[in-house]
Amino acid sequence: MELQQAREQLTKNGFLDLEIDPQLDLVAEINALKKSKNAVILAHYYQESEIQDIADYIGDSLGLSQQAAETAADIIVFAGVHFMAETAKMLSPQKKVLLPDLKAGCSLADSCPPELFRKFKEKYPDHIVVSYINCTAELKTLTDICCTSTNAVQIIESIPRDRKIIFAPDKNLGAYLMKKTGRDMVLWNGACMVHEIFSREKIVKLRERYPDAEFIAHPECEAPLLEMADYIGSTTGLLKYTMKSPSKTFIVATEAGILHQMEKASPDKTFIPAPPENNCACNECPHMKRNTMEKLYLCLKYEMPEILLAESVIREGIASIDRMMEISAKAGLLG
Repeated sequence: MELQQAREQLTKNGFLDLEIDPQLDLVAEINALKKSKNAVILAHYYQESEIQDIADYIGDSLGLSQQAAETAADIIVFAGVHFMAETAKMLSPQKKVLLPDLKAGCSLADSCPPELFRKFKEKYPDHIVVSYINCTAELKTLTDICCTSTNAVQIIESIPRDRKIIFAPDKNLGAYLMKKTGRDMVLWNGACMVHEIFSREKIVKLRERYPDAEFIAHPECEAPLLEMADYIGSTTGLLKYTMKSPSKTFIVATEAGILHQMEKASPDKTFIPAPPENNCACNECPHMKRNTMEKLYLCLKYEMPEILLAESVIREGIASIDRMMEISAKAGLLG
């Protein structure tokens, strides 16, 4: 009865009204629940460090969903944002997928409402649609081929040059791809709030203070920043680059959560988060940071909130991911 009442309360009010004993050892409790429920915890690189440290898998969104699909777990807890948990559900429809906070959305995914994109797409009936994996499950149903920031160049280059392309939802990644591939694409006007807030002026001054530092950036950043970068890559790509580079200092233009893994992998190196245009913590994603250890514990305990998708959305959306995987396999980008 107590469990049912708690679930009813969660359904009505979320986790706000549930109190947790401040003396509770959350790490021990989460590990015990994970074992008893045969669950795995996925943590995106942008999560708080304590969530990363307790996770079974840490990484980028698609890679995490792929790893979870290969496990024998009954429950997947995705410490990330909503579209990531949707992707996990699409790849593991038979498993229960949980998200610690349903309000953990994504400014980029939210910038492309499917109903508006559907009308936009109708204006270009002869165009093939390529969508960045950082989009909603419903947008994936309107997509011909998905891509990640790692394989995006290869995906675009795999499309015959006489085929016209719509790229969604990230205009900055799209502009970067146009420059890299020489393809002229129709871009949806979407962007990530974190990657648009970095200050070029402050980064220039920071490089003057640290002349030996390398400036590395995610391709979701705006063009003026990417033109300054010593290296451009996905979050995983940035991490791997810092591990291999002989440089000792890096200025990092992406969400600051990745610095935790960079520091763990290279404790002898210095990592400086690229400064935003103002004095707020704008280089941290407020949606990612909605997930907390307390919510992670409650999520596992009560097995809520659960991500549910219609069978048609899973079936139609997964086709765009499958097509991406086929192209990536041919290009030797898998494994």
